[in-house]
Amino acid sequence: MRHFVSLFLFVGLASAMGEPTTQATAAFNAYINALESRLAKQHQSPDTFLAPKDEKLLRHGDLIIEPITPLTGAMLPGALLHDWRGTAFAAGVRATDFERLMKDVNAYPQRFSPQVLQARVLMQQGDHLQVFMRVRQQHVLTVVLDTTYDITFGHLNQHHGYSLSRSLSISEIASPGTSAEHVLGPGQEQGFLWRLNTYWTYVERDGGLYMQIDSVSLTRSIPTGLKWVVQPFVEKIPRDSLEFTLRAVCNALRK
Repeated sequence: MRHFVSLFLFVGLASAMGEPTTQATAAFNAYINALESRLAKQHQSPDTFLAPKDEKLLRHGDLIIEPITPLTGAMLPGALLHDWRGTAFAAGVRATDFERLMKDVNAYPQRFSPQVLQARVLMQQGDHLQVFMRVRQQHVLTVVLDTTYDITFGHLNQHHGYSLSRSLSISEIASPGTSAEHVLGPGQEQGFLWRLNTYWTYVERDGGLYMQIDSVSLTRSIPTGLKWVVQPFVEKIPRDSLEFTLRAVCNALRK
């Protein structure tokens, strides 16, 4: 009963949270601009391209997952900004293997199941792609989102590469997979995910590939009294999703 009542209240409240505030959007964009400027400088030289901590630990197959913002996210007007970084090493893997894997968008539902339900390329010109993905996140509540991303791959040389993925649109789907399926309008969405940008940096050395991913997301703030419903999404999902992606990439590359 408590779950039903709180969920009912949450859905009603969420209808007023369909879009981030102008201030939150501006703050997110400023954060992204600073991050991309830092990465652009980092990618100019092999010496600064990627210097992960605990390389011995990584070569033993462990992942390093770390928050860049506070665990609860950086507070913005009506929103939270999350920045997580994950680093891994895959022995015997080359940079070209990684790029081939990540550009094979049609295989995402198999490689990234159960999070990715559908995926396809909308446009591709060399190292520039726009892709569609239907994704599912589940933690207390299940949320299905239709997303589009603009993705660019870049290289310093054959052993040093990076990619930038910026969300173009994220729409919540009601009653997915049924005859009643439809896209929720701006005033109906629950605000679980408004923006998601991911940045890969990868270096081929030491007999394998070091990979680092920075994931920056913008979600709704947590309504007072409904933390038990919303908090798992706005705190756990950004970290769990990044770790899932990193593990899935490593597993696919090792196969």
